[in-house]
Amino acid sequence: MSQLDQPFEVIGPLGGQSLLIATAIAVGRLVSKPRTIVHVLSYLRRRVVGRAKAVGKNLHLYIIDLAMALAALSFASFMRLGLDGEVTSPESYHSLLFALPCFLFTCAVVFPVTCLYTRNWRYASVGDMLGILRAVIVASLAFVFVMFVATRLDSIPRSVMVIEVLLLVPLLISVRIRSKLIETGRFGPAANRARNGRDMVPVLLIGAGDAADHYIRALQRDPDARHWPVGLLDNAATTEGYFLRGVPVLGSIEDFDTVISDLEVRGIKPRHVIFTERMPGLVDPALEALIDRAERLGIAVSRPAPVLELRNPKHESRFELRPIELTDLLERPQTVLDKAALSRMIENSRIVVTGAGGSIGGELTQQIAALGPAELILIDNSEYNLYAIDLELAEKFPNVHRKPYICDVRDPVRLGEIFQRHCVDLVFHAAALKHVPMVELNPCEGILTNVIGTMNVAEATRLCGAKAMVQISTDKVVNTTSVMGATKRLAELYCQSLDLAFVAGETPARFMTVRFGNVLGSSGSLIPLFKRQLAHGGPLTVTDMEMKRFFMTIREAVELTLQASAHGLEKSLGQGEIFVLDMGAPIKIIDMARRMIKLAGFRPDEDIKIKIVGCRPGEKLFEELFDERERRVDVPISGVLGAVPNPVPLETLRKEFSQLRRLAKAGDTGGVLDLVARLLPSYHRPETKPTAATATPFVPHVIRGSAKAATPPREAAA
Repeated sequence: MSQLDQPFEVIGPLGGQSLLIATAIAVGRLVSKPRTIVHVLSYLRRRVVGRAKAVGKNLHLYIIDLAMALAALSFASFMRLGLDGEVTSPESYHSLLFALPCFLFTCAVVFPVTCLYTRNWRYASVGDMLGILRAVIVASLAFVFVMFVATRLDSIPRSVMVIEVLLLVPLLISVRIRSKLIETGRFGPAANRARNGRDMVPVLLIGAGDAADHYIRALQRDPDARHWPVGLLDNAATTEGYFLRGVPVLGSIEDFDTVISDLEVRGIKPRHVIFTERMPGLVDPALEALIDRAERLGIAVSRPAPVLELRNPKHESRFELRPIELTDLLERPQTVLDKAALSRMIENSRIVVTGAGGSIGGELTQQIAALGPAELILIDNSEYNLYAIDLELAEKFPNVHRKPYICDVRDPVRLGEIFQRHCVDLVFHAAALKHVPMVELNPCEGILTNVIGTMNVAEATRLCGAKAMVQISTDKVVNTTSVMGATKRLAELYCQSLDLAFVAGETPARFMTVRFGNVLGSSGSLIPLFKRQLAHGGPLTVTDMEMKRFFMTIREAVELTLQASAHGLEKSLGQGEIFVLDMGAPIKIIDMARRMIKLAGFRPDEDIKIKIVGCRPGEKLFEELFDERERRVDVPISGVLGAVPNPVPLETLRKEFSQLRRLAKAGDTGGVLDLVARLLPSYHRPETKPTAATATPFVPHVIRGSAKAATPPREAAA
């Protein structure tokens, strides 16, 4: 006898006894462990109760499914037996009378067990439909087993079950997709007529991608939605002539005029053009031409409100359209963030953010809070700004432990006490006086906050044993002509010297600096100014026809800052260097003013004037990201570049900063500017002499030691 035959010989004569013995052993083991029995019974009870509750909530669907099952088996039997003329025979009649209750009982048990009633069929997917197929197959196999045990399947042909499956699956699916068919029909030929007593608003969508699919699907599901997509425009050649959820792709963006004329002839001219996809860019010629043509035809250009944005629950439409903002046009493709590295840096760490109530500081606190720090310490010199950001964090991240402190970064004793109390791990220094004209008028205050304040934060970081400090800098430090740029340049040099001390093993903490240009949407920046001027009917004030600036959204700037910090800390990148964010190409301020006017529905230079007011003190026509004396290096971080300034010895900076502090506290503006010019050969000091206001210790709008009088809401002054 071969080895392959031996197992079958054992199972042959003693197969039944062996099975009984194995079963008895398994039951014995189960009985010997009462805790296991309790767990199993508890699990089974929860499953049974859960399935019973699901059936109770969907009782009408459960009854319909069982009726469909009876109908499918009856019709399958008729089809199979009727072909041979056997359907009316007594044997077939009696076997069918026996089979139907058995099949009904089998389906009544199997359908709930296979989770047919724990799904939300309004949002059904292909996977859910495959679940129906699985449930029908399991029920049919169970029924075959029951019938085989009872009748050996002598009276029912096997093909009946195959036909039954082919009938029952479509029947169950049809019941569940009924609501989807109704949703799709909402955008039929008569959709432009009144729905619920209100006229539909025809809209033309730009883009036929995922965002358009989500937007159309959301409209279809809302019976109160008033927007009716009459077509889509998409630049992908493969999509023309296709339908997206019943909405036709009518052509590309270049076909805009033809499509609008076509729709107008059909009586469904769109009232809105809605950009569902990411804006291709502020200076994109195709976008420029499309917006101009839409405005010429009297069609509003809009975008859907962000999906995750909190809306007014009392608003009559959940699909609010928003005007396109300059921030939308500036959005670049999302940088792929190394979330694992960010989590390793932030998670379970005690983080300090100075200037936490400002625009950059506020965004930093929110993105850091989302990564799960052990503690978030908020420092700001403005009581209101600190209160506002603390309240916002309490609403959005209630589980994050935070501690707000009213503190001036000019006060080293207060800073040191806070840092030591919380055993800080990581510091993000965003506190600064950042408005060029104001610091130009108040240079001593700029020195005390931007230079001495940064030195105080850095020393507190070093002494408390933190891992790193990250300083937020600005492109105005490059070949600067402003006091603000010069003060931030000195702050960069101080952090660079401390970072080189880390490389030499003289200090335990990293000191990194991240430099970037203007951020749109921050308090006191370009967009709020233009909006305020538009609200008053103009004019929009632009300093010079040729003035250009680098721009980035706050969200993008903070994301890249965190990414650079995480890689710099974890991979020891950028030691003794400055991280410079890739800002793209500079944009003319006057182009932004014109676009802002157009997006508000007006015509530049006709409805709203643009006034050239000339450069303010300390301003340049264009900004740069790299100084002519810096060495540019590559950094292996997406969206981040590197610059290596010529370092200044740390002891030299400490000595000169001590002198700067003395001069600034004395209100010696001339002495301060002379010393800054001596420290920074790249600082191009304006020829104009300081006014009397700037030469005194106390100046209008700025109070020594507290800048909150000059600080608008959410503005980080110190």
